[in-house]
Amino acid sequence: MRFSVVIEKDEDGYYVAYVPELPGCHTQAKTLDELLERVKEAIELYLEVEGSSVEMGRELVSIQFIEVGVSELKTRSSR
Repeated sequence: MRFSVVIEKDEDGYYVAYVPELPGCHTQAKTLDELLERVKEAIELYLEVEGSSVEMGRELVSIQFIEVGVSELKTRSSR
């Protein structure tokens, strides 16, 4: 089975990973190598508990980064 894994870096410098197709399946680690090992273990444990008949209705298509100016936010919130 193939899963999408979203990886972020938190304010303390830890890498955090979650699997959008598996609600509640997430982990963290100090290095990317350790994170990849842990997320694989987390997926395996999730499937062990929930069964391999997990609904695969979602597919991660893209992640986009969009910049919004702070002045735009202030203008909208004052309306």
